[in-house]
Amino acid sequence: MESRTRQRSTADERRATVMRTAIRTFAARGYYGTSTTDVAKAAGISQGYLYRLFKDKETLFVALVDHCSDRLREAAATAAASVRSTDPQAVMDALTTAYDDVIGDRDVLMTLMHAQGCATEPGIGEAVRRCYARQVEYIRAVSGASEEQIRRYFADALLSNVLVAIDAAAVDAPWARTLRGRTGPREAPRAK
Repeated sequence: MESRTRQRSTADERRATVMRTAIRTFAARGYYGTSTTDVAKAAGISQGYLYRLFKDKETLFVALVDHCSDRLREAAATAAASVRSTDPQAVMDALTTAYDDVIGDRDVLMTLMHAQGCATEPGIGEAVRRCYARQVEYIRAVSGASEEQIRRYFADALLSNVLVAIDAAAVDAPWARTLRGRTGPREAPRAK
């Protein structure tokens, strides 16, 4: 008779599970509206084990911001590598498309928006600054774009964040059409 043993998850596997469930939990209710009890329950672990994986709620949330930053950076790298032109605007257009695809994941979008809203928390503020610094410097390096093009890219990205968050693509009103009419390859994406 074959003996079946339950395979235990490693700390890294549990950490990944917590990250997957925590991003949904924080995206729904924000940093201040989400407790570590909520996260532990969603992940199917005890609160004590959560604290073994992450020192405290802020450390967990910072890890989520870093995770979102990694997703943005990976998408930008893939997009930049796909461009067959040296024209900075062609690269910026590909980067815009990649960004829109990432924020189409509402959990990523809302986590980043919540992070900006609670950037007065020291660790979170540092994580948000690190995220922006990383994105700006990477885009500068791969695009050859001017400072103005880079500023415009981020201005449009921030507007896209708001348009996706409020589902402006579903609103047929003059104000929504005006905001969606930004220059660029297409309108703001709908949340997934």
